[in-house]
Amino acid sequence: MRILVVGKGGREHALVRALAESPGNPELFCFPGSDAIFEIAKPIPADGLESLVAWMKSNAIDLCVAGEESYLVKGEGLANLCELHGIPCWGPPKQSAQLEASKEFAKQFLVRNGIPTARATATDTLAEAVAAIAGEYPTVLKFDGLAAGKGVAVCPDEASAMAFLDEVFTQRRFGSGRVLVEQCLTGPEVSVFAAIVDDQYLIFTPARDYKRALDGDLGPNTGGMGAVASRQLVSLEMLEQIEKKIVQPTVAGLGSEGLPYRGFLYFGLMLTPTGPQIIEYNCRFGDPECQAVMPLVKGDLAAFCLAGAKGDLRGDLISFDDGWSVCVILASAGYPETSRNGDVITGLENTGDFRVYHAGTRKNPQGNWETNGGRVLAVVAGAATRQDAVTQAHAATDLIDFPGLQRRRDVGILNFD
Repeated sequence: MRILVVGKGGREHALVRALAESPGNPELFCFPGSDAIFEIAKPIPADGLESLVAWMKSNAIDLCVAGEESYLVKGEGLANLCELHGIPCWGPPKQSAQLEASKEFAKQFLVRNGIPTARATATDTLAEAVAAIAGEYPTVLKFDGLAAGKGVAVCPDEASAMAFLDEVFTQRRFGSGRVLVEQCLTGPEVSVFAAIVDDQYLIFTPARDYKRALDGDLGPNTGGMGAVASRQLVSLEMLEQIEKKIVQPTVAGLGSEGLPYRGFLYFGLMLTPTGPQIIEYNCRFGDPECQAVMPLVKGDLAAFCLAGAKGDLRGDLISFDDGWSVCVILASAGYPETSRNGDVITGLENTGDFRVYHAGTRKNPQGNWETNGGRVLAVVAGAATRQDAVTQAHAATDLIDFPGLQRRRDVGILNFD
């Protein structure tokens, strides 16, 4: 089997490695990829979606796996072009990927289908947003389009709200777009992932990520400083509620609204005192949750994704470890406001019962790994108990270093102890 994975970050490194460990020994390619990914998968000569799909067609690629969300909505859309050329794609077409690309589209979908979510108002200007907030804090502000996981702000007061609105409407940090002013829900967060094939679905291992930069959930919002994953993360009763109130009506709504879907769908949830409510959809695996979840997936992921892309949900091809997985992110100096590149990474030669996924690294001319992005590495360890997984993950993280390294030492601990 010949598989091409689209993306370049830590999530894609985890997906490529999981696919490589499938028993069928698939031949793997990646675009645009990274130096670390290219140690497992082969690079391809492409400079955009059209040339990428043309290369897949001429090189008899059996399956395209969409890792990074932006390619699903660029141009004609990755999955749309794959379908046009007869290439099975594990990822939704452009019209369905609007669930992630537009938070306003997603909110309207949720309301139409009676899926529990926070009330929200769409605004076009800073003045409209201030009027919608109406002095009620805390409030949640969401940029309508894609923003690499950084377009959402939970604002406890007027100063933080005005700072975010200035970024959106004045500085245009994320480009042009509206802002949703949303009710602030309370409760623990959980990420649930489902493989969806038309009107069928399979729920993967739940996860919880750590968004704030500093221990104790302090500091600025980030793309994620770590994650914990386990089937034990939420009770069976809660998972049944999530399936009944969130997952099932989402899949039914996709069908009734003519939105075809074959691929992973991420449900970002808040477990409120009145039950689970959805915060957001992502039309792919989360990052860094993917790095925590993938080591718990057993079986033939490559065959599972190929069958799903062809319209057959084969839950018998994979299974899930009942234990725990803890992922700790190592970030570069300045992250999340900036990122410093070129700092040499040491300790990667250390081995043990853990995995290291590369998110923002490159090889320098001397052949050494160095930083090349905000989130640099994800260090992941698993065990039968959460406590053991936490201990092993943080011990493994201690083996790696680079100048300016940032990490949280409460990943897997905060919100549990």
